Amino acid sequence: MREIIVSGMRPTGRLHLGHYHGVLKNWLRLQDEAECYFFVADWHALTTHYETTHGISDAVWDLLIEWLAVGVDPDKAVLFIQSHVPEHAELALLLGMLTPLSWLERVPTFKDQQEKLRERDLATFGFLGYPLLMTADILVYDAHKVPVGADQVAHLEISRELARRFNSFYGRSADAAAQVEKSLQIMGKRAAKTFLSLQQRFQQDGDALAVSEAVVFLGAQAGLSTEMREQLLAHLEGKGREILREPQALLTAASKMPGLDGQKMSKSYGNTILLREAPEVVQKKIRTMPTDPARVARTDPGTPEKCPVWALHQVYSGPETQAWVRNGCTTAGIGCLDCKQPVIEAVLAEQAPIRERAEYWAARPEQLTEIAHAGAQRARQRAAQTLERVRAAMGLAHERHDC
Repeated sequence: MREIIVSGMRPTGRLHLGHYHGVLKNWLRLQDEAECYFFVADWHALTTHYETTHGISDAVWDLLIEWLAVGVDPDKAVLFIQSHVPEHAELALLLGMLTPLSWLERVPTFKDQQEKLRERDLATFGFLGYPLLMTADILVYDAHKVPVGADQVAHLEISRELARRFNSFYGRSADAAAQVEKSLQIMGKRAAKTFLSLQQRFQQDGDALAVSEAVVFLGAQAGLSTEMREQLLAHLEGKGREILREPQALLTAASKMPGLDGQKMSKSYGNTILLREAPEVVQKKIRTMPTDPARVARTDPGTPEKCPVWALHQVYSGPETQAWVRNGCTTAGIGCLDCKQPVIEAVLAEQAPIRERAEYWAARPEQLTEIAHAGAQRARQRAAQTLERVRAAMGLAHERHDC
């Protein structure tokens, strides 16, 4: 069986070249290697923009258009809109029944986003529960891996923890609880209290050191058999039969696409080139980019490493052009506009087929709707298998037995 990969994007506006080089190129590779589920996270958009929803619908279709325009293939990957697959919401609700509030409050994005978006009222259940919905997005497809950057690995950890917690509650044999209780009685009240405090540290506070401390502590309990120690440690770690798969991070290289000011390309910095920006706008943006401040006059030599345009050459120019730029800049043999022209041409060449395909899909809303509908149907088939296991494990697979 091929690995299952899940990834999504919030519909928050048109994509830029940073998205293309940092995310979409990776998707193009993955769709040929794995079973991929790529979704438009419209519910997630509501967690921070619940009071301004008028642009979300258009942004959803813009996102699908741009995915198709760069080559994401609905015959290779499952493309769908999150809100068209209600199983995401059901699994998030069920996971919420066993999720400690403290786990949600310590997710890195919770405080970060509250700090960044102070102008918004984010004291809502939806915002607090964002990690639950994210977890459901992943676990409902039995994802093996989730593409993330190194700085996002911590955000995935709650999904792994919740899968373990669910499996610990519902994946153990019927007599497991009785066996654990028997072992605790053998240990005595004081030792049992210590063990339970270690369990709380690990399961509720996320303290990984509690596991290694428990190994040492259980090893010192003379009345316990090896089997009892193993069972207690599994109980502490929340290990049970795997009902929900624990996803792994698929580390992806950080985007090397710089913005117009030399920083990482980001909408929040206002330094982007949109994926299907009009050619005349692209030319104006690049031609007006800041350059090495040492080059005040045309005859002043410069240092490429101090110029944001040089970072774009490293993405778009080959060795020969880069050598020409370096020599021309350091000797004042070329002007800054001369230096920028190869970048302009390369960016426009990259965008041309994307823009053409985007225009094709934008003119075919019925086909877009069909692709989204077909993707949602395929996604629901996979998600239904997971929900069937989850409902059964939680005692919700009710069947009527006639008397």
